[in-house]
Amino acid sequence: MADKAQSLVLALKQESPEAAALLAGPLGAAIASAAAYAGRSLSANTRRAYASDWRAFSEWCAPLGQDALPAEPVLVAAHLASLAGSLGRSGLKRRLAAIAHAHRQANLPWQAGHPAIRATLRGILVTHGKPTRPAAALTSVEVKQLLRACGTDLAGLRDRAIFLVGFAAALRRSELVAIDREHLRFTSQGMVLEIPRSKRDQEAEGARLGIPRGNNPLSCPVRAVEDWLKRARIDYGPVFRRVTAAGTLEGRLGDQGVWRILRRRAERAGITVDAAERLSPHGLRAGFITEAYLNGARDEQVMQHARQSDFNTTQSYRRRAKITADSPARLLDL
Repeated sequence: MADKAQSLVLALKQESPEAAALLAGPLGAAIASAAAYAGRSLSANTRRAYASDWRAFSEWCAPLGQDALPAEPVLVAAHLASLAGSLGRSGLKRRLAAIAHAHRQANLPWQAGHPAIRATLRGILVTHGKPTRPAAALTSVEVKQLLRACGTDLAGLRDRAIFLVGFAAALRRSELVAIDREHLRFTSQGMVLEIPRSKRDQEAEGARLGIPRGNNPLSCPVRAVEDWLKRARIDYGPVFRRVTAAGTLEGRLGDQGVWRILRRRAERAGITVDAAERLSPHGLRAGFITEAYLNGARDEQVMQHARQSDFNTTQSYRRRAKITADSPARLLDL
């Protein structure tokens, strides 16, 4: 980020002697500081994804003798065509976003709506597009099945806490693995979870969630976390950590680690999902929202607890929940 800031100041200095004189003083430091903050406007995961996509695009351009920066719209369209069938809708759009980001960072013009790009993308999606496979909603029924597949060893206690907290707090996978002991406060009524920052919270405003104690000790999320922390002797730092086969604690559990845990426990529990859906840790979040709606939760309650700012997203979960609950087939004498 410091290199980008210095490059920006240097470019401005080259514009004119007057600009050079201004930037030689406090203004130069202020602009450099602004550039550094601008570089942090994207999350670390997004920056890594964009860097990977930009590297792939640059490596594709090199053998063709074409400049990746600036890139002609027809070149970008050809690149998208080369990815047809290998990347889905989200992958193609992320690749476009990465190319656009690189151009903006270099202060170069970018035509997001150029006909060559727009028509090519539309044609690819029409020809190769597949229906989006949403995460299968894992409701309390499936969560309890997962719990029965967890043992009482160290890894089993950790996995119980992961499933129950991920479900009860409607957490995204990144939020789940980011929990530190300092983010938790226990009371007689339950647990307060501090979320410093999440995917849709780029300004890091944070959120506080209250998770009440459950009626059943075997499926109480608060008790599951307390048992895990006590058994693992975690007083500070990452709450969910890797556990070796020998039962030794290691560093913070990663995003993919949660996915592997879910897949392994689901297999042991005999949980399968519809072919039109996919098994994913996001299913814990989807399951909470779906079950909350089925039990009469209001939109504002769901949106606040799940930290959703887009009403359309919330409604998509609600529609999924109502498919069965409001089906007119319930009126048939069957």
